Amino acid sequence: MPKLIRITTVPISLKLLLAGQLKYMKENGWDVLAISADGKEVRDVVKREGVEHRVVPLTRQITPWQDMICLWKLYNLFKEEKPDIVHTHTPKAGLLGMWAAKLAGVPVRIHTVAGLPLMAAGKNKKGLLVWAEKKTYANATQVWPNSPALKDFIVKEALCAEDKLSVIGEGSSNGVDFSRFNRDNLKENHLVAATMRIMPGENDFIILAVGRLVKDKGIEELVTAFLNSKISDRAKLVLLGSFEQELNPISEEIYKKIVDHPRIVQIEWTDHVEHYYALADVLVHASHREGFPNVLLEAGAMQLPVICSDIMGNTDIITNRKTGLVFPVKNSDFLKEALEFAFVKRDYMQTLAGNLYAEVFEKYQRPYVHQLIEENYRKLLGIEKTQKV
Repeated sequence: MPKLIRITTVPISLKLLLAGQLKYMKENGWDVLAISADGKEVRDVVKREGVEHRVVPLTRQITPWQDMICLWKLYNLFKEEKPDIVHTHTPKAGLLGMWAAKLAGVPVRIHTVAGLPLMAAGKNKKGLLVWAEKKTYANATQVWPNSPALKDFIVKEALCAEDKLSVIGEGSSNGVDFSRFNRDNLKENHLVAATMRIMPGENDFIILAVGRLVKDKGIEELVTAFLNSKISDRAKLVLLGSFEQELNPISEEIYKKIVDHPRIVQIEWTDHVEHYYALADVLVHASHREGFPNVLLEAGAMQLPVICSDIMGNTDIITNRKTGLVFPVKNSDFLKEALEFAFVKRDYMQTLAGNLYAEVFEKYQRPYVHQLIEENYRKLLGIEKTQKV
């Protein structure tokens, strides 16, 4: 039985970004071990995925001494476990996981790229991030960008040898679960709870954003566009996600508006996000950088109209005026106009949502993406597709 180790920096990534994938691999004959820092999500991962988990105290910040400790722990763990494949996600897990796996002689070392922090970094930090990405890719035997545009960017910036790069299927790290993100499968009690948190008026137009409330996610532009729009007194802006003021802070002015404004509702992360999609009239994803955003796939599965920024990853999924509306990144004036347009042209927006649903259903169903990843694992180990792993 071949051994597979999957690593993310924090356990919430195992829980959300790789939901169902570890279980799929185990059910198809793989000995699976998950690794991340400790956290409340570890118990859920072990229970839902049915795999063993080991804690390595990885951090998302730049912590040189702690990082060297984690590198040593990973090296020793790999020497003990002797995996056939180590597969990493997220920047810090990729850097240390690929480095330790190469030192330990792991034969197949895969890193999935789901976005590049260097794309939004300032000059002082960018050089370090470029070095980290190049080091990660150099130690990997395979690098899997999770969108075609991200692969093109990596090649253009000469971050990695092109022969190491592959996009699985049409993109995405995990596809979308149509059994969960399905309007026919919603639970009444969670729908009521979501409604009570939003407290919409009878005719309120609900604008939803899903994700961390940080500068890189375009939260400042979204709040500004909403408050300057002609519809702010007839709409509610629902921000589903947590603040991260210590890592990538939004301005104090915008933070105060989010907290104080009666028509902006901030809700901490929930495992029942599909019920918020169901209550919304439009999803806005104003991010400055992405790999291949799950939020757009989920909105597509829920037949929710989408407005997004014109960055790579977003535009791998959304085609302007075909499957959604696309506006220039960081431009709150264009976003304001898009919000006002969506408010007036609701039937048109629903037509775009129908087009998006058809594309997502055809290309990104979760079982299909899992199958493609497992087929690539077998190919890299020289195991024929017809063989039982």
